[in-house]
Amino acid sequence: MDKLTYAAAGVNLEARSDALRIITKHARSTFRPEVLTELGFFGGLFELKGYQEPVLVSSTDGVGTKLSIASALARDNTIGIDLVNHCVNDILTCGAEPLFFLDYIAMGKLRPQQVESIIIGITDACREVGCPLIGGETAEMPGIYREGDYDLVGFIVGAVEKKSIINGKAIQVGDVILGLPSSGLHTNGYSLVRKIFTTKPQALNTFYQELDRTLGEELLEPHRCYYHLIRPALPLVKGIAHITGGGLPANLPRVLPQGLAAEIRVGSWSVPPIFNLIREKGDVDEEEMYRVFNMGIGMVLCCSPRDVDVLMSVLPQARLIGEVVEQKGNERVIMIFWGKAAK
Repeated sequence: MDKLTYAAAGVNLEARSDALRIITKHARSTFRPEVLTELGFFGGLFELKGYQEPVLVSSTDGVGTKLSIASALARDNTIGIDLVNHCVNDILTCGAEPLFFLDYIAMGKLRPQQVESIIIGITDACREVGCPLIGGETAEMPGIYREGDYDLVGFIVGAVEKKSIINGKAIQVGDVILGLPSSGLHTNGYSLVRKIFTTKPQALNTFYQELDRTLGEELLEPHRCYYHLIRPALPLVKGIAHITGGGLPANLPRVLPQGLAAEIRVGSWSVPPIFNLIREKGDVDEEEMYRVFNMGIGMVLCCSPRDVDVLMSVLPQARLIGEVVEQKGNERVIMIFWGKAAK
């Protein structure tokens, strides 16, 4: 009987070494002077500079079943962009600057070329916001993931001056709610999309006139990053909500003080064609669509009425989509559909 090896158990140490060399090459291109270690050490060191009373802000997230779309089309070069941008947007809701990022990639069978494709997306997005990729984990896990499957998770740490934290506590009745357009589904609602369209390449490669591209191209559109757009406007903003899973109804209450609700006027912004296509093909109720998807609004800002004009001049893409009202029932977000509130 031949002696057992790790390779016989399904783990290729040479492939892991190749993947780590690739990751190190690309990650180094994101480094700032504050990074004090190379990749491969047991911990990543980052020297915090330039803050008087720094408050660290952290977040972790994945990209959900959007991974299955990328896998079905063998297009892994944008999924890392989704990961970074989602995490950056999450800490931006506190007014934080991204400091550093870490990733976790787990695969059934480690393919260095596929890892490189994923890492290129991650490092491109990190460089865009000046956030170094200082560490992570790449795991080959046969028996847990099927060959061809993988999972992707991101971890981000940012910082904000204590006096500049945005937490929604200053929001009051009469404040204005502005919405910033999304780039599509971002990273949420893909389980329903897969139920409607399947992940067969034939379905994903179907061209739709209303999209002006294939379904797969639309679904892989990267999650938009709002950092550079919103950063100049932060002093005028009382609260920020990143519209992810659960849409406006689930995410707006996270920044509203108790006793307040948001009244949102559906129809006050343009809904991208992909959402109408999903609703028609899946026969999904309109109210359900707003409970699952962002419906074209990726980020929401709350501000005083007196600051609206200035804020909209800084953010010309913003749309006035509602206002803060007194909460009178159990609902924290009242969706006004064509003049009628959702039941």
